[in-house]
Amino acid sequence: MNYHRQFVRNAGVGVGLADSPQAMNLIHTRGAAAVIWKRQPARCFQAWIDSLDPACLPRARVVLQPHSVRDVVALICLGAGMPDGEQPNVLVDDIAALADVFATLMNTSYLRLRLDVVNDNACRKFHIDAVTARLVCTYRGLGTQYGISTDGAEPARVFTVPTGAPIILRGTKWPDPPPSGLLHRSPPIEGTGETRLVLVLDPVGDELASTSPAHQN
Repeated sequence: MNYHRQFVRNAGVGVGLADSPQAMNLIHTRGAAAVIWKRQPARCFQAWIDSLDPACLPRARVVLQPHSVRDVVALICLGAGMPDGEQPNVLVDDIAALADVFATLMNTSYLRLRLDVVNDNACRKFHIDAVTARLVCTYRGLGTQYGISTDGAEPARVFTVPTGAPIILRGTKWPDPPPSGLLHRSPPIEGTGETRLVLVLDPVGDELASTSPAHQN
């Protein structure tokens, strides 16, 4: 397989590339299966988060309103033992900003927020999520991998979303799912010594607030 960690002009059938958070509304374009915000983290932030003891990385699964994300995530980071300083604030502010953007795009009042710390082959099988849409941003380690499959088999060509770049993926519950065959997975990293920190956001209605997520990414 060919693996791509940098942005390419052709990011795959049905995958749009956005130059700004506002441009991620491409997910609503007819035929779109996913959209990636083309951005790169500041070097100082990436060096900091890559150097953290994995035990200090935040873990969480909560349902909350977008305006509460900053305060809740700050408490989660504090509870994880993350050191004080400028960079933790960068992480918290970015998660809050992505939550606001995603909630606006999905027109939802509640989000399911997950912060996963992954060091194994969790959910390595290519799949489509049983949600309306999902935002995934990998702050540390390999990003989400995706590819096109017309028969449900593993894609022949696999792309890797760059670290720090958010991707929004349509799920099976999207009102008009495209027949693109776009599948994604969490990259297999078991045995490499790598630890990933992954943010996952799902839109939820009031009646779905207690539903558990099915996959990691």
